[in-house]
Amino acid sequence: MILTSAALAVFIVAYALIATERVHRVAAALGGVAGMVVLGLVDAETAFFHEHTGVDWNVIFLLFGMMIIVGVLKQTGLFEFLALWAAQKSGGEPYKLLVLLVLITAAVSPILDNVTCVLLVAPVTLSVTRRLGLPPAPYLISLILASNIGGMSTLIGDPPNIIIGSRAGLSFTDFLVHALPLTIILLVLFVVMAKWLFRKDLDHVADVHGLDDLSPGDAITNVRMLRKCLVVLVLVMVAFGLHTVLHLDPSVVAMMGAGAMVLVSRTEPEEFLEEVEWDTLAFFMALFVLVGALVQVGVIGAISEWAAEAMGGRELLGATALLFGSGIVGAFVDNIPYTTATVPVVEEMVASTSASGADSPLWWAFVFGADLGGNATAVAAGANVVVLGIAAKAGEPISFWGFTKYGVVVTAMTLVVAWGWVYLRYFAFV
Repeated sequence: MILTSAALAVFIVAYALIATERVHRVAAALGGVAGMVVLGLVDAETAFFHEHTGVDWNVIFLLFGMMIIVGVLKQTGLFEFLALWAAQKSGGEPYKLLVLLVLITAAVSPILDNVTCVLLVAPVTLSVTRRLGLPPAPYLISLILASNIGGMSTLIGDPPNIIIGSRAGLSFTDFLVHALPLTIILLVLFVVMAKWLFRKDLDHVADVHGLDDLSPGDAITNVRMLRKCLVVLVLVMVAFGLHTVLHLDPSVVAMMGAGAMVLVSRTEPEEFLEEVEWDTLAFFMALFVLVGALVQVGVIGAISEWAAEAMGGRELLGATALLFGSGIVGAFVDNIPYTTATVPVVEEMVASTSASGADSPLWWAFVFGADLGGNATAVAAGANVVVLGIAAKAGEPISFWGFTKYGVVVTAMTLVVAWGWVYLRYFAFV
């Protein structure tokens, strides 16, 4: 009992430091792991090799492979091209520009993950809005909201999807079937809603002087390299979709794609490795070990049993609690640590029902709640923190409440629509 209480205390302190950002999240997570080591709950076997208490290497290498792919693609100028194209096609119309940037972000985030997407698109958006004399805040906020919604549609689009997919055995195709249609519906609603949300900011008149002189094609630094990289990217996406047929895990597909991308582009290691977010990978690994320690002492098991008993086989109740509960909790806590800590509980809830894997509405309610809850506040998801940091560094700061007043409204709308989707798809006609 003392050991369990001590482990829970270490976890709560580490989690609180991560949530409040009093110290860097990697330092907080690694400090928590150190505490678990001192308690004797973590060793090399449990941390690196154990299936239930160790690092999920499929998640880590999937992220690592995709980061390398993005690092190579970034050098081609593709993302700058897309932003400049949007500026030119908008003709200086603020709302049209916002819609085009949202659509570009929503199209890219399912492929490259939402954090990577905003890292590439946000700086160019700042440049375009400045060139047109438009306030950047509504465009940057829209990028965040669109990336979190768009990332929900694929296995690799949002970190929670990768974690849940690995644990639940959900394939790339499963996400396309179960999550993509809802994502499209939510994006259409958001585009319509954005005109009302940002109505004051979209009244600005753009400075269209020099707009016709923009040449998006000049942003492409190496056309031949871009063509080769796009061929590899398409093959990677196809392999993700067919990984159950090919008997290749998504992590293996990502690593093979990264190797092929480096090979065809002839990029030097220092060029693509500097784009790898090492702190994100370290954070993930530490979180897996932290949660694994709670599994060791039985905390996760006890919570799982309680949740399964409380649900009592009533899947609609469980799905509703997971969707809205994840959305509310995810508003205050980064959805990555929340998902890591909660996924074993959901696994036990699913085990107490007749459906499993992609057929279980509980997994999809969890996916939708964790992803959409990331839009609620400025600290709810990695993409939010990244874009606000870029804005502040560029001298265009967006305050916590400056983002949150829009994020809460969009999150509430998307969660209600997502609940309706879950009900109609899994319960209404059963």
